[in-house]
Amino acid sequence: MSIVPKETIHVIAQSIGISNLHDDVAAALAPDVEYRMREIMQEAIKCMRHSKRSVLTTDDVNTALSLRNVEPLYGFASGDPLRFRRAVGHSDLFFIDDRELDCKEITEAPLTKAPLDTAVMAHWLAIEGIQPAIPENVPIDPLSAPPEVKKSDIPGLKPDQMTVDLKLPVKHVLSRELQLYFEKITELIVTGADDVLLKDVFASLATDSGLHPLVPYFTQFIADEVTRGLNDLPLLFSLMRVARSLLLNPHIHIEPYLHQLMPSVVTCLVAKRLGGKNFVNHWELRDFTATLIAFICKRFGHAYYNLQTRVTKTLLHAFLDPKRAMTQHYGAVKGIAALGSKLVRLLILPNLEVYINLLLPEMSSQDQANELKRYEAIRVYGALQAAAGNCIYEMLQSAPPSKKKPANNKSQSTTRKDVDGDASMHEEDGADDKDEGVKRRRRALSEAWKEDVEVGDLINSLVDLFGEGMLPFIPMREMSKCIL
Repeated sequence: MSIVPKETIHVIAQSIGISNLHDDVAAALAPDVEYRMREIMQEAIKCMRHSKRSVLTTDDVNTALSLRNVEPLYGFASGDPLRFRRAVGHSDLFFIDDRELDCKEITEAPLTKAPLDTAVMAHWLAIEGIQPAIPENVPIDPLSAPPEVKKSDIPGLKPDQMTVDLKLPVKHVLSRELQLYFEKITELIVTGADDVLLKDVFASLATDSGLHPLVPYFTQFIADEVTRGLNDLPLLFSLMRVARSLLLNPHIHIEPYLHQLMPSVVTCLVAKRLGGKNFVNHWELRDFTATLIAFICKRFGHAYYNLQTRVTKTLLHAFLDPKRAMTQHYGAVKGIAALGSKLVRLLILPNLEVYINLLLPEMSSQDQANELKRYEAIRVYGALQAAAGNCIYEMLQSAPPSKKKPANNKSQSTTRKDVDGDASMHEEDGADDKDEGVKRRRRALSEAWKEDVEVGDLINSLVDLFGEGMLPFIPMREMSKCIL
């Protein structure tokens, strides 16, 4: 027995123009109508629960109808409560009272007031170079698979793998002017224009404000050309200058494209061979790239907290791997030194003694007959000297100045014994111990002495490793602060 009476079926049939429906037919249709209604309501309740709501709405019913491939109900999306009326002649039959509206009444109704403030809506134009398919963006034409290709004809495809997700490409619309600009810039970079013209190109890339749509194309261009042109040193230098110009442009939001740019930049720093020829001056390119990597880490380190960590691990692995070429060791040392003296103290100086012992035979003409490898070892040796000397210089610059008083005008420096004697004298004098100013001066003197001793020991160890050739890498004025 159905809860839907046959009278309801008669009313529905009359609403669609069937006036002579037999009672037996209506009684037979009632259980099927009940089954369909229960099915739709169960789906609507599922939609309600997935929406984290406890009240069933007409939108849930419409969603359930759409899931069942049934045309949704129109005109029931209003938030006003529904008004039910009892059908005449039927005690248990109700219907919704829809008020009929006259078209003249609608057309003559006054217009609604315009909003006071202009509304602003934000949407994603592109996410990591991919334009999302939303109504605000340019519509995307779907890509259909060729009709002659069938899934069953694909070799190696199992029956349970017949469902293949086809990721459609997204259109990225560029103006004709931007396309011509990109083509002209890439042509000048690849063909190698004169220095004056290239200077204007880099200045345009660093200052123009309408280049943001071209950023993914430039990063892809740099990655492709670095991969293909490792033997073309002028091309690599121009590509790194293009990357630097894009990073300097204040009108470009380049953070989403750093993951495409960084591998190309690191390659130009620690690649085994750059330029192809044996004695080509690729050292200047590695120096320039090291400063570029340091600039990227300094500027975007706050946005990507693991950027400098990943770069440092890559450089440290290249520096400590004995199987790597000397050119790779040189790039790693230059990159670590450009990232700051703190990394030099933590990563290079603890491994310096062992590395120098392995490097000295490579610099000797007796042990290393290859002139190119001997020259590369000498360049690595000089890079280590420069990194260590700059580290000591920055340590001395950051150390607090030592305020040491000469004793009886006979000596211009204070020894550790003088500091200890001065401290014991103050301890014996109870009145002076109460003086906070004396205590602060004594602590400052002890800290200054500690800094001098640490720097002095470091300079002594570096002089033992490099010899007197280390001294020119440390400014003489700064060395006078430290007692060796």
